[in-house]
Amino acid sequence: MNLEDLPYNIRERIKGLNKEEQKRQMENYEKAMVVPGEAVGTVAAQSIGEPGTQMTLRTFHYAGVAELSVPLGLPRLIEIIDAKRSPKNAMMTIYLNEKYNKDKKAAEEIANKLQEKFFHDVSNIRIDIDKKQLRIETKDPDARRIIEGIASKKRGDTFIITKKSISDLKKLMDRLERKRISGIKGIKRAFVRESNNEYVIYTEGSNLKSVLNIEGVDRKRTTTNDIFQIYETLGIEAARNSIVIEAMNVLKDQNLDVDIRHIMLVADQMTVTGELQAVGRQGISGAKESVLARAAFEETEKHILNAAIYGEIDSLDGVAENIIIGQPIPVGTGTVELVVKENRKIIKQENGGP
Repeated sequence: MNLEDLPYNIRERIKGLNKEEQKRQMENYEKAMVVPGEAVGTVAAQSIGEPGTQMTLRTFHYAGVAELSVPLGLPRLIEIIDAKRSPKNAMMTIYLNEKYNKDKKAAEEIANKLQEKFFHDVSNIRIDIDKKQLRIETKDPDARRIIEGIASKKRGDTFIITKKSISDLKKLMDRLERKRISGIKGIKRAFVRESNNEYVIYTEGSNLKSVLNIEGVDRKRTTTNDIFQIYETLGIEAARNSIVIEAMNVLKDQNLDVDIRHIMLVADQMTVTGELQAVGRQGISGAKESVLARAAFEETEKHILNAAIYGEIDSLDGVAENIIIGQPIPVGTGTVELVVKENRKIIKQENGGP
């Protein structure tokens, strides 16, 4: 193997080394290459699944942010592999640009802009049953702007709305209490913490697209643990990287040493179609072309019945389907189809015979 045969990133990394060290690095690279016919999917599944049985089921607090708890261990790994649209405890790590990340007060102002504020958070609402009135007491300017247009009376900081029935008052009260008057949808709480000599905002809840539009937010470093939001906002390549990073963080937190290439293979399979899909029957496993492979995973009767109704044909190209019918599987030497054609030469004898 020559230096030119290596991938660009590895070639750039070792081209400054001396000849002996370059040779050693190239030999290491050659040894690390996957042998043709290797069952990489099975090896990756075993390498992730076995350590997964040793992972804790508990939920830990996020390092450095005592107020926020995020799922780690096995529950988080399942969320990643299943490509859950909304993680149980979504959170964001929001970095600020140089103008704001050294000033704690400026960072806190941005955090306050992010945090959702509902009408019921800044007002006292009650129903006067005898007079059929809704009485709202608030000093918040945003809340006052909302209520001034519909209030029939105003006494200082108290606004009074009169309706014909208690039912109408209850409906109006419920609608007002649910109304968001400021902040970004989905950001329940926001905290400012110092990290590596700069102020960083951590949030409970996530809304990547809206947060990236806030002035002062560093778009290049800000991230979320909601992989679907990354996919919808930044694209499939960013989602693929996020799967790798999130899965490796979970494994490292549990002190489990899994080669990153196994995680990368899973991430590639989850994103190879250009859309984010789960590993289970709603995604990769349920989308296999082979009828027998789908039936061997889950919902056996359903797949066999549908295949019979629609006249599907199984070309038996994969591993599972060949195991089921007892044929050699296309792994290792099973990937080789060797045909030898005997080349017969007709030799004429001197007497003219064959």
